[in-house]
Amino acid sequence: MLVIASVFVALAALLHGYIFLMESVWWTRPATWKRFGVADQAAADTTRPMAYNQGFYNLFLGIGAAIGLVLVWTGVDEAGRALVLFSTACMFLAAAVLTTTGRGYLRAALTQGTLPLIGFVLFLFA
Repeated sequence: MLVIASVFVALAALLHGYIFLMESVWWTRPATWKRFGVADQAAADTTRPMAYNQGFYNLFLGIGAAIGLVLVWTGVDEAGRALVLFSTACMFLAAAVLTTTGRGYLRAALTQGTLPLIGFVLFLFA
């Protein structure tokens, strides 16, 4: 079960790394800001600092999960599990908060929160 749990956690970490790229690197590209429901280029330019910061939150959570996996698989089990559980819980809770911002964000919240939730539950029992 640890292998399957690790796969879900790794996928969650990769997803959050991709979200980082969209928010912090590619934000002003029309394909990216349209995906986030931003109205136009001017609005994308205005919200760029916020998205840049938000992207780094996602990156740090993904890195935390990845480091936790490395620790678990190299024998530093307790610290690694704690880091994996903390990171995936934060990912899921951030997605839960996203659902409170409006019905239009439900799909994004499900995308952002499903992998870490599954990884968290499987890791908890692995």
